This record gives sequence, structure tokens and C-alpha cells, in this order.
Amino acid sequence: MAKSIVLTTLSVFMGLFFIFVGSMKITPNINREMHREIRRNFVQYAKVFPSAVLFALRVSPKWLRLVVGWVEVCCGTTLLLIPGHIKQLVNVILLVLCLGAVYTHAMLKDPFERMAPALFFTLLLGCRLVVFYQVRKRELKAAEKLMERQKHEEDLRQNQDVLRRMQEAPWQQTPLPDDASPTDSAVPKDGARKDSKKNRKKGKKED
Repeated sequence: MAKSIVLTTLSVFMGLFFIFVGSMKITPNINREMHREIRRNFVQYAKVFPSAVLFALRVSPKWLRLVVGWVEVCCGTTLLLIPGHIKQLVNVILLVLCLGAVYTHAMLKDPFERMAPALFFTLLLGCRLVVFYQVRKRELKAAEKLMERQKHEEDLRQNQDVLRRMQEAPWQQTPLPDDASPTDSAVPKDGARKDSKKNRKKGKKED
């Protein structure tokens, strides 16, 4: 129960955070100064983007900022509102984004103070995945125990039904003499029938 509460708390907290941060990247309506600072930062981020470093393919800072912002808003909304296994996919996407932010700050040689938030949320997202798999494992074990108990109860019920039927309709078997068998008892009857038929035929001939 405690792990489930922790999982829900992490989902709500990180969902709200990424909605807020992503919205600041998209629009200046929340905070103009922060939005202006983010736009300046993404000019530097685009220079160390992996495609620019490895293949000399430069990325537009504006489109990079908008894509990252919308991904954060959509993933944050999913963490906050949408139940099910899709949350784990969103968790992985946000984890990749945070690792990308750590990589970007490391490539720009930013001070640790600027890298700390990305590291913090990377750890939080990793912890959330660990907690989810622990909760999932516990739920599977509980389901297996419940199935075993239901199967055991069903077996007991079937055994009780068999015993009750045996008590209600016991088997009745007529005892036979010690020196007799079913085949022996059938032979005299057949002989008696043959004798009666012979006597009838003799009676008809005499008439």
C-alpha cells in the first residue's frame, strides 16, 4: 500500500512539473523572463545536439524548443491523468529527455547548479520505474496466492460433494455364498429351464 502511494505521489508531482516546464518553453504567457531565458539557452543547446556534433546537421533552436516543450506537456499530462501501462512508456520518454539535458549541460560545461535539476529528475524518474516494478511484482504474487487458494477451496468443495453423495446413496451388494459364484448360480437356472421344456414335450407326445 505504501509503495502504491509513493508511485501515485511521484506521478502527480512529476506530471505537474513537466506540464509547467513544458508550457514555459512553448509560450511566454506564464513568465516572459523565463521564456526569454529558455529561448537563449536553446540556441546553445542546438549547437551540441547529437546530430550537429556527429553529422554536422544543425537543428533549429526554435523547433527543438517547441518539440521538447510539447513532449514534456503531453508526457506530464499522461503521468497526471491517464492510467495504465502507457505511463511507463511516458516515464521512459521523460527519462531519455532528462538524460539528454544532462548530456547537453555536460557538453556545454555548465556549472553543477544548472545540471542539478536534470540530475534530480533523472533520479526521480528512475525511482518511479523501480517502485512501479516492485508494486507490479507484489500484485502478481498476490494474484498467484489468490488463485492457489481458490483452487484449494474448489478441490475441498468437490471432495465434500463426493462424500455427501456416497452417504446419501450407499452401494448395496447382495452377499453370495462362500462356495458360489455368479456363473455357478446361473447354471442351475438354465438346467431347470431345459428340464421343464423336455417334460412339456413328453406330455404332448403322450397326449
